[in-house]
Amino acid sequence: MTVAYINRIGTAVPEYDVHGTFIHFADQILPDRRTRLLFQRMVQRADIEHRYSTLEPSDNPEAEVDRKGLYQMCRFAGTGARMAHFEAHAVELAQRGVESLGLSEALSSITHLVVASCTGFTAPGLDQQLVDRLGLSPSIERTLVGFMGCAAAVNALKVAHHIVRSEPSAKVLVVNLELCTLHLQETPELEVLLSALLFGDGCAASLVTARPEGIALKDFRVVTIPDTSDLITWRIGDSGFKMSLSGEVPPQIARALRQETMRNDDQGILRGHSKEEYDLWAVHAGGRTILDAVEQGLGLGPDALRWSRDVLREFGNMSSATLMFVLKRMMQHAPSPSRGLAMAFGPGLVAETFRFALNG
Repeated sequence: MTVAYINRIGTAVPEYDVHGTFIHFADQILPDRRTRLLFQRMVQRADIEHRYSTLEPSDNPEAEVDRKGLYQMCRFAGTGARMAHFEAHAVELAQRGVESLGLSEALSSITHLVVASCTGFTAPGLDQQLVDRLGLSPSIERTLVGFMGCAAAVNALKVAHHIVRSEPSAKVLVVNLELCTLHLQETPELEVLLSALLFGDGCAASLVTARPEGIALKDFRVVTIPDTSDLITWRIGDSGFKMSLSGEVPPQIARALRQETMRNDDQGILRGHSKEEYDLWAVHAGGRTILDAVEQGLGLGPDALRWSRDVLREFGNMSSATLMFVLKRMMQHAPSPSRGLAMAFGPGLVAETFRFALNG
């Protein structure tokens, strides 16, 4: 059976660090001192130092969040204006991510393109824009993985995995592109602003082929946690896409993972293996409390999720691109050979997982 490998991973983020700008915005809009103090306490505990955006911060933050005026106080832009910004700027960031792979002339030999995004929609889409920008074959096979949230990183790799296994000569370019900061909401609701505190923009591009180099992709498995469908929602509104991220998500993840470790048969997340048999844990950096929940639920040591925590601290949660940032660091710095388990969480509440081997 043909094995699919992630041969390379490239990443890119926009130039503007907006973490402090967005915190200042929330501090202005929260209704009272008690709520502001609570928000500031959560900021300190978030373990995030930087988040990047395609939106340049304004010189007049009391009147508007960004220079373009998308987020003017009391006049935040509607969904149409936000999608126009996505159409204009997403392809630029995606192109930078692909170029960081260093494929140059080899791009002409790419046979399949898989694009994952949940933060913007246009037609012609980002896939067709990239074909034009990168000079890819006009007959390239294209697949869009849309609106599946943070877990879409795994779904996009799953598509590439199946393509390579069915067509061993395939060269699959996978692009995860998210402009999360296009969906800032002007609301005094603390839970909504705390969700916005997590997210930044980013792009990851990867090359998946049958060439035995890099990360070998093994079995994929998804687990849906019962009675949790309302804990993560992502709905299109008149003022952008509205994220709802319940505080119940971390305890539900911890509980489900504890049950998985007790169950531990060949149909479970651990595939019947003990946690000690895994050298690497590539976990989507959805937030500090998410990573804490995984660590506690699986009973992992304090350094097991250091790759994920580093990505969270330096970039925040970039939705579907985030897990690929984690895997890139493992490719660069983790010992080889290593056996790993990757997982990401998304609306459902689902845990999308796969095993992998780092071969160097």
